[in-house]
Amino acid sequence: MAEPEGTTMTDETTTLQQQAMVQEFLDGLVSAFGIEAKAVPVAADDDSFEVNLAGENEALGLLIGPRGRHVVALQEVAKTMLQRRLPGVRRARVRVDVGGYRQRRRQALEAYVRELAESVVQSGTERGLEPMNAADRKVVHDAVNEIPGVDTISVGEEPRRRVVLVPSRPPAGA
Repeated sequence: MAEPEGTTMTDETTTLQQQAMVQEFLDGLVSAFGIEAKAVPVAADDDSFEVNLAGENEALGLLIGPRGRHVVALQEVAKTMLQRRLPGVRRARVRVDVGGYRQRRRQALEAYVRELAESVVQSGTERGLEPMNAADRKVVHDAVNEIPGVDTISVGEEPRRRVVLVPSRPPAGA
């Protein structure tokens, strides 16, 4: 039975089918580039899934790219492929990782932000971070939310949007 127009496919079977399509697509893509890597399913739920490209570290560096830009591009191409092959799917929730890069990036960013937040708390001076993508900004906001005495704000316009760590202001009337 076809999905009604304008709806999204959200059952687990459809998600697994989409995951298989992305695996096949990524395997073909890396093969076309002559890179030895294999798309491996990592996780899937009712409306999203993750695929990791695993292989030799040297080859994975090419797939990661500077500051993870190639990983982001691979994810966007995979999403576009799904949307074109499955016209009823408006929003494909797919995450592509390469060799666990995203998790390592998250951990490194959280550690860096904690150090920077301590500096902001001690000095009382705001500190800006480099421009980053929305996923990295979310990691920063989430990490800082757990640290008393410091808040975050996002400033700028895409693609130069960045996070600034600012000392917390005491509540009004305190």
